[in-house]
Amino acid sequence: MDQLSESPHGSGTGTARRIYDMLRGQMADGTLPTGARLPSTRALAADLAVSRTTVTAVYEQLAAEGFVVTAAGRAARVAARPAAPESSNARPVSAARVPSLSAFGRRVAEIAAPTLPVAANGRIDFLYGAVAARDFPALIWRRAYQAELLRQHDSLYYVAPEGDASLRRALQAYLRRARGLVCDAERILVVSGTQQAIDLCARLLLDPGDAFAFEDPGYLIARHSFEAAGARLVPLAVDEYGLDTRSLPADRSARSVRLVYATPSHQFPLGGVLPIGRRLELLAWAQCHDAWVVEDDYDGEFRYGQRPIDALQSIDANGRVIYIGTFSKALSPHLRLGYMALPAALVPVFRQAKRLSDRHAPVLEQRVLASLIDSGAYERHVRRVRREYERRRAALLDAIAQWLPERARVAGTAAGLHVVLWLPQLSSRDEAAIVAAAHEKGVGVYPVAPLFAAKRPRPAGLILGYASLTVDEIRRGIGVLAAVIDAFER
Repeated sequence: MDQLSESPHGSGTGTARRIYDMLRGQMADGTLPTGARLPSTRALAADLAVSRTTVTAVYEQLAAEGFVVTAAGRAARVAARPAAPESSNARPVSAARVPSLSAFGRRVAEIAAPTLPVAANGRIDFLYGAVAARDFPALIWRRAYQAELLRQHDSLYYVAPEGDASLRRALQAYLRRARGLVCDAERILVVSGTQQAIDLCARLLLDPGDAFAFEDPGYLIARHSFEAAGARLVPLAVDEYGLDTRSLPADRSARSVRLVYATPSHQFPLGGVLPIGRRLELLAWAQCHDAWVVEDDYDGEFRYGQRPIDALQSIDANGRVIYIGTFSKALSPHLRLGYMALPAALVPVFRQAKRLSDRHAPVLEQRVLASLIDSGAYERHVRRVRREYERRRAALLDAIAQWLPERARVAGTAAGLHVVLWLPQLSSRDEAAIVAAAHEKGVGVYPVAPLFAAKRPRPAGLILGYASLTVDEIRRGIGVLAAVIDAFER
């Protein structure tokens, strides 16, 4: 209806729509059968007491959509319409078998992605990965955004797939200061969030049938990405220090592990920090087995009481580590901006894959971020929210000590924006019921079970994110959760 909505007679647009609907209705009910002549535009305009221009616009729209056939000097006629398929002969589509999908599509369709519940009766939600909207630096972001909008450009066109040069230069300096990572700006690829970085790794580094090693428990969506590529999972044990390098496979055959996914600065979800000895063992193993290491540094800026741990890639001498960083925790998941520091050998193919995937990440946001990093505003913001998150973490630990003394064990408190609450008196089979009962009381908590690939006996565990809550909400929420756990233990 573009022509009708753009009629030069603004007041006649509603009239044109009514005439259009009237003629369409007459065609549908058989009043104007196939081949029937339509009144001339002059006659219909006179009959309806409207402008001839309005009727002409309606006829042109019907002709453009194929409902009528027009020719110079001849009356418009109703066009032949294809017969609707008979519903009695239609065969139901089987939900279990979709033959039109590719092998990749079928693997994606078979992935059962759990839906995270939302606290329905209240506003206290310990959702991990969430940050508070009030912590977003709205004022400095708005100023930088407006300045970039007003900047004069000769033209608006696509930028290079690896990202805007200003952001890559800013990231090069920032990563050296904050993460001890020395790399050229040419090795940095700006991506649409961590998930795109992981997806690129899965599709470019793994073939169907290849094996990938993965922390167990670990980041579920990352595991699904590698499995969607057709790769075979090799779960790796995790302890209080993170990935246990003793569980790395020694097999060097053609079906050996091609890629290892790890979160060395803050193991997700258990929170361990990989010590230097294990880091060196992992790098030596990757070099020996001709494998890649994907380092997901999802919240490396947030370590409490000590400076952040340097990135694993900072000690990689052989170009085996693919570093992934994100702005989701420091700023907002809504930005959908992340970055990769790639080994030099992988830069060309990752750039090309990024170009084919979505051309490039949003340019305006990239330039705003570059200006914030260059001015120091971004790092000042990180320091501010780190202090605030540390205060919320302390409130969470105090509340657990108050409400669940001797009945709970907390893991992953040294860094990040979440902890894991282990309940030794309860079984992993109780997690779903505890979560449901807490949600009934208006408190959102989340089970650790979906993050385990291998099923093994263990106590019940809950993931508690605290970055999006106030201190008062944290205290009240843990009080409610303690009452729920009391009921289960009794």
